[in-house]
Amino acid sequence: MKKIFFLATCLVIMGGSAFAQTYYYPRRVHRPVHRRDDDFYRPRVGIEGGLSVANTVDSYDNSYSTATILGFNAGITADIPLAYPLSFEPEVLFSQKGYQASTTDGTFTQRNDYIDIPLLAKFRLVRGFNFLIGPQINIPVYSTTTFNSGFNTSSESYYADNSNKSNIAGAVGFSIDLNPNVDIHARYVIDLSSNTEDPNSPLPDYRNQIWQFGIGIKFQ
Repeated sequence: MKKIFFLATCLVIMGGSAFAQTYYYPRRVHRPVHRRDDDFYRPRVGIEGGLSVANTVDSYDNSYSTATILGFNAGITADIPLAYPLSFEPEVLFSQKGYQASTTDGTFTQRNDYIDIPLLAKFRLVRGFNFLIGPQINIPVYSTTTFNSGFNTSSESYYADNSNKSNIAGAVGFSIDLNPNVDIHARYVIDLSSNTEDPNSPLPDYRNQIWQFGIGIKFQ
């Protein structure tokens, strides 16, 4: 009888202990990271700059082939979170574009300066890696034409006029966040229409295409 009583007492004590652990001690649960703890939710502005590798497409002249030229791009940028994983990344950049062409008479180089306004959707695929896509407004500012015959070099420069109006381009690329404030990025940009509709314009009828590589620094 004493053994049965002792065993019953032990069972009651063990049961009470299990009951207390189950209902009176809070269970540990996984809590989502607060918005303030994730750098995605921080609106930021910054600066960026880098290298441009420019060329043309569709020069509308079968005997006229073009080669790339190097330039640079630099400007200001912003990162505005919308809803995870989407944010809006507008920019205002000074950008050099153009091309080089070799003819039987010599080498022709066209270098154009633009103010570009990319309006990009930014998708965070994984933390630290982002996909970029969107339209871009191109505003021509200045152009320089250089011709080298092999013996002489001539150059002509002019500001944009009504015959060389702004156009729309498309941009696609990616960025890698080195830390919350610094990223490296690459993108491909191509005009969606020719740069001029005036056949008498000093600029030939073509579309710009550019590979851009750069680094961005954002401030919180």
